[in-house]
Amino acid sequence: MESTALLRPLPSPSSFFVNRPLSVRPPSCAIFPIRRPTTSLLRRRSPSLSPRPLPNPNPNPHPRQKSLLSLIRASSSSSPPPPPPSSPPTAGVKPLPLAISVAIGLLLRFIVPKPVEVTPQAWQLLAIFSSTIAGLVLSPLPVGAWAFICLTVSVITKTLSFSAAFSAFTNEVIWLIVISFFFARGFVKTGLGDRIATYFVKWLGKSTLGLSYGLTVSEALISPAMPSTTARAGGVFLPIINSLSLSSGSRPGEKSSKKLGSYLVMSQFQSAGNSSALFLTAAAQNLLCLKLAEEVGVGIVNPWVTWFKAASLPAIVCLLATPYLLYKMYPPETKDTPDAPALAAKKLEQMGPVTRNEWAMVATMLLAVSLWVFGEALGVASVVAAMLGLSILLLVGVLDWDDCLTEHSAWDTLAWFAVLVGMAGQLTNLGIVSWMSSCVAKSLQCFSLSWPVAFGVLQGSYFLIHYLFASQTGHVGALYSAFLAMHVAAGVPGVLAALALAYNTNLFGAITHYSSGQAAVYYGAGYIDLPDLFRLGFLTALINLTAWGVVGGFWWKLLGLY
Repeated sequence: MESTALLRPLPSPSSFFVNRPLSVRPPSCAIFPIRRPTTSLLRRRSPSLSPRPLPNPNPNPHPRQKSLLSLIRASSSSSPPPPPPSSPPTAGVKPLPLAISVAIGLLLRFIVPKPVEVTPQAWQLLAIFSSTIAGLVLSPLPVGAWAFICLTVSVITKTLSFSAAFSAFTNEVIWLIVISFFFARGFVKTGLGDRIATYFVKWLGKSTLGLSYGLTVSEALISPAMPSTTARAGGVFLPIINSLSLSSGSRPGEKSSKKLGSYLVMSQFQSAGNSSALFLTAAAQNLLCLKLAEEVGVGIVNPWVTWFKAASLPAIVCLLATPYLLYKMYPPETKDTPDAPALAAKKLEQMGPVTRNEWAMVATMLLAVSLWVFGEALGVASVVAAMLGLSILLLVGVLDWDDCLTEHSAWDTLAWFAVLVGMAGQLTNLGIVSWMSSCVAKSLQCFSLSWPVAFGVLQGSYFLIHYLFASQTGHVGALYSAFLAMHVAAGVPGVLAALALAYNTNLFGAITHYSSGQAAVYYGAGYIDLPDLFRLGFLTALINLTAWGVVGGFWWKLLGLY
C-alpha cells in the first residue's frame, strides 16, 4: 500500500500504535452462508488454471496481489521452473528511520538554543520525547521496542530516575485499557457481538441503506462494553460485511466490489468514529484523554455521564447522517438486499439459542458499564470495575488465562503506552507543557483572537496534524496535553477544550488508510480504492467536524460548558 499523503512508507500492520487488530479468534464459520462451493479465491477468479497450482512462497497473498498472481499462473507453461526462494525479512532496525528519529532529538538537544525558562533536564527530556514520537511515526522498530529503547536512554543519561521512568506502569487508565482488550476478546470468543449485529441485519437489512443503518446502530450499542474500535471492526463487522458482499456477488479487488461491499465497508468505517465518540468507554484513547486532562489541571466530575451527555446529540446526528450521505456520495450498485434478512435469520438459527457464556458476557458487561456510570457515587473506580468484570469472566470460564496471555496487543500496549504517558507526565511536571502553552497564548494574543476563534484554529490544527500519525492514541500521548494547555491559555473553558479535543481524536480515525487500527482492517479487506478513501475520508471528516461544531456548539451551550 502506498500513501499519497506522506513521503514515508506506510507502517506495517504490526506498527499501528493503537487499536491495532487484536489477536482474537475469528468466528469458526462465515457470518452468513455463501451459496458457492468452497474453492480458493484464485481459482474462482481464474477458472482456466491448471489443476495443480504452482508452488507459492506466499500462500496467503494480499487481496490486491491475487489478480497479479492469477495472470502469472495462467501464462506459465505446464512445467514451470520453481520460483526462487524468498529472502527472509531483515531483522533489526531500519537504518533510515532510525537516523531521522535520532537526528531530530540530537538537533533539538544540541543545535536549538534552550529557552531560559526551561531547565536543562526538561530540555533534554523534550529531545528524547521528540525522538520517541518521531520513531512512533517512522517505525525504525516495532513500537514497543522503540519505546523501551527511548526509556532506557532517559535512564542512562540520568534525565529520569528509574522510578520516575517506570511510574506510569501503575497508571489506572493504562490498566483499564489493557483489560478492555480482554473484554473485546470475550465478545468475539463467545460470538455475542456477531449475534447482536446479525439481529440488526435481520430487522433492517431489506435495502442496502437499511443494512448500513443496522450495522451502524449495532456498533453504537455494543461500543460501551467493547472498548476497542479495531476489535469491533475485525472481530464482528468486517466478517458480516464480507459474507453479505460475497453472497451478493460483490468481491474484493474486482469491479463487482462496487455492487455492495465498497459502500458497506466505507459507511461502517466512517461511522465508527462517532460510535467511539459517543461513550467514554467505547475506545481506549478516550480514557487516556481524560487522564491527561486531569494532569493538566482540568478535572471532569462524573466523567462517564458528563462525556455521554456532551457527545449524545452531535454523535447521534452524525450517526444518522453518515450512511445516507455516503449513500449519495458513494452509491452502491445494488440498492435492495431482499435476501439479507433471510440469510440473517438462517444464520441465527444455525447459531442456536443464546449460550451460557453469552449470557455470562451480557451480565458481566451490564455490571461493568453500570459501575462505570455510577461508580463515582459508589466509590468504585473505573479500573476496579474492569478488574471485577475480568475476574468474573475468568471464574465462569468465558475467558481462560491463556486467552489473556495470548492477547499480545494488550501487553504491547501496556509497554509502549506506559512509556509515552510517563514521559508526557514528566514533561508536564518539569514545566515544558506550561512553557509551550504560554508561548502559543502570546502568539494568539498578538493576533487579537477571541477564544472561540482560537478554539477553532487549535482544533483544526490538532485534526490536520493527524495526517502524520498512524495511531489515535499515539497522537493523544504526543500532543493532547500540549494542545489542551494552549486552549486554556487562550481562554477556552477547560472542560469544553478537554472534551472537544477528545471527540476530535475519534473523528480523524478514518481520514486515511493508516490513521487508526480499524483503518488498516477495513482498507485491508480490499473493497476500497485508495483515492476514494482519501477523498471520502476528508469529506466525511469535514462534514462530521461541521456537524459537531454547529450542533455540538449549540448543545454544549445548553449544558453550560461555556
